[in-house]
Amino acid sequence: MISLRRKPLADLTAAAAEKKLTKALSALDVTLLGLGVIIGTGIFVLTGIGAANYAGPGLMLSFVLAAITCAFVCLAYAELVAMLPVSGSAYTYTYASLGEFFGWWVGWGLVLEYSVGASAVAGGWSAYLVGILHAAGIDLPKALTAVPYEGGIVNLPAMLVVLFATALLVLGIRESAKVNRVLVLIKVGTIFLFLFLAAPHVDPINWDPFLPYGWQGVAAGTGILFFAYLGVDSIATAAEETKNPKVDMPVGIIASLVICTVLYIAVSVVMTGVVPYQQLDTAAPASYVLEYVGMRAGSAIVGTGALCGLSTVLLVMIYAQTRAFYAMSRDGLIPRSLCRIHKKFHTPHIITMIVGVVVSLIAGFTPIHIVAEMCSAGTLFAFMCSALGIMVLRRVYPDMKRDFRCPAVYVVAPLAIIFCGLVFSQLSAHTIQLFVGWSILGFLIYMGYSRKHSVLAKSRHAGEEVAEGAE
Repeated sequence: MISLRRKPLADLTAAAAEKKLTKALSALDVTLLGLGVIIGTGIFVLTGIGAANYAGPGLMLSFVLAAITCAFVCLAYAELVAMLPVSGSAYTYTYASLGEFFGWWVGWGLVLEYSVGASAVAGGWSAYLVGILHAAGIDLPKALTAVPYEGGIVNLPAMLVVLFATALLVLGIRESAKVNRVLVLIKVGTIFLFLFLAAPHVDPINWDPFLPYGWQGVAAGTGILFFAYLGVDSIATAAEETKNPKVDMPVGIIASLVICTVLYIAVSVVMTGVVPYQQLDTAAPASYVLEYVGMRAGSAIVGTGALCGLSTVLLVMIYAQTRAFYAMSRDGLIPRSLCRIHKKFHTPHIITMIVGVVVSLIAGFTPIHIVAEMCSAGTLFAFMCSALGIMVLRRVYPDMKRDFRCPAVYVVAPLAIIFCGLVFSQLSAHTIQLFVGWSILGFLIYMGYSRKHSVLAKSRHAGEEVAEGAE
């Protein structure tokens, strides 16, 4: 039978207490952190695909709907992180609130968010590289730059950039707030440069019809474009290092969401105003638009900025996946040998290399729109479980200290679940079927290995946790 025993909060809070983190971040810092995490594949890659295949010029409405959904989720998520500022993300929070099986299920779903998402990022990176080289008069053979679905053999640049990022992560990388600020400036600067160069070429006739696929298209576009807000949940992980989390955290979260949404809408307005939406079915839409109006140099510059932004997103996503696996191995749900720490580099090198190889294979052979939808499915499921978990923890641990409390939690959390459910329902039938199949595979792994090797199952406190879970 599946286990619903909860991970003891005493263990989690003890781990959190060991981290003597400085409360140095302001609302501005949290906002910049959000911009650094969110801006990436969505705006540089999926805007074109979303317009061409889902929503047309109405793409901007899809961004608004996705942003509203994320706002509800983040307010709930911020409380969880402020309460339990430990590794493992949604996996850990679900383990502590809904029990072991659901924790495993969310952790298994995070593979779709991070690993599959990283594959989509790599596909976008490859598309921009090909575009830059094309602008310079260098054309790489399609057989080596496109997946079989698109008429190629393998997307080799996508595979190589994943393997390079994996090597860096094995060796170990250190990030700082200063580096993040520079990267944010590069990303945002690239967007403003694109808007400056392309906006004068807007022709309003390209916005007619505004909703070529109807409102159903807008809703369907939200499903794939939810990927554009991937990582928004990670903003809340800075709660422990925020000066005044009760004020700075919600301000930073909402501000970053608003700014990103405004930028997304502006880019979609300009893109669909310059180029007929039917022609935007490309993984490098920003470069394509500028090349369309004859600005090959501008296309190359914007493409280079996009490459910088996508590179950091790729690193972070692979990093996040390995750390999620690390947390799961520590709990005994996957073999600990896979997450062994390298003696010299002090990184979980084995699981990092495994993740890197798998991600590279997905990136090399799978169409980007498919991996983006799969990523959205995993993310939405994790969000729904986290929103449910916050209500459970409010009831089970009402007196536990929370530096940030979600306002009107019994309204916000259900709205987060409802909105995420609605967006999930708009994913393609094929994607939902793949998610169900992925979940079944995860269930079999849990029953065959994880349930038996769980640290909680072997602990002398297991009986106490089972009793607690039944209360």
